[in-house]
Order: sequence, then C-alpha cells, then structure tokens
Amino acid sequence: MEIWVLRLGHRPHRDQRITTHVMLAARAFGAHGALYTGVRDESMERSVHGVVENWGGSFKVRYVESWRKALRDWRERGGRVIHLTMYGLPVQRVIDEIRADPSPKLIVVGGAKVPGELYGEADWNVAVTSQPHSEVSALAVFLHMLYEGRELELEFEGAKLRVIPQERGKRVERLA
Repeated sequence: MEIWVLRLGHRPHRDQRITTHVMLAARAFGAHGALYTGVRDESMERSVHGVVENWGGSFKVRYVESWRKALRDWRERGGRVIHLTMYGLPVQRVIDEIRADPSPKLIVVGGAKVPGELYGEADWNVAVTSQPHSEVSALAVFLHMLYEGRELELEFEGAKLRVIPQERGKRVERLA
C-alpha cells in the first residue's frame, strides 16, 4: 500500500525542526514520501534529502501550494485521505478498516491552524489520543499501528550508513 504524508502550513521561521521531524518520522516508519504546504523551504528539503542519501531508501519530499489541489490530485489517482486530529475517531477503532482498504493513503498532519474544511474532505478523521500532542508522535503511532510493527524491521536500499545495535554506546557502519 502506497503511503504519503501531507504536512500543512509549514513556516520556516517557526516550524523547520517539527516539519523536518515529520518528514523523518514518515520515512523511518515506512511512508513513501511527503508533501508540504505553506512556505517553500529548500533548506528543510535538503536536510531530508541528505538523510535519504546517507541512510537509504527512496523517500521523496515535494512542496505543493494548495492542500486542496493535493487532495483532489490524490483522489483522482484513486487514493484515500486520513486526517490525524485529536478530534477524530480513536485509531484503535478504525485502523483495521483503514488497513483493509488497498487504496493509496495520504495522511494529513496539521500545522498552525487546520482549516475546518479538511474535516469534511478526509475519508477518515483519526485521533491518536484525544489529548494535545505533536504531529510527529501522532504520525509515528499511526504508522506503527497501520504496519502492525513491521516497519521496525525495514531495510533501506542504497544506505551508506547503518547503525549496529548494541546495549551501550554508538556504532555506525559505513556501507559505501
């Protein structure tokens, strides 16, 4: 199943780290790529591309001017839209239905202010708890539940670096 993430309303002066972390969590937890709206941020894009270059995989980042057009284009390709929001249905109640649907999925995570219209546009409004928390944590938990933990065993093709797990200390192996 093809999974992409849409990050709404990026503001480089305030959101560079959080948007970068959304992208990195999406990649690490098995998404194929991410779109973002707001202000184009080539520095953030370069940071994510640098991670892909060193740690492998084919994760893509693309800027889109309009979330509405992104959703329309996604649907024209036969995709479905999941909006992660603390006001949605509990993830544990809807994850089986979402997983069973073979359509490509676009997971929308908020920014400064989520347009109310998005709630009506989403196929699923999903809550990972009904408490305030970050887009990064919601995305990671959602993807973990969607993939039933299999994403924790992903191998990223073309990696130049790989962590060698150990109880203490850090060990990184250069592959290329």
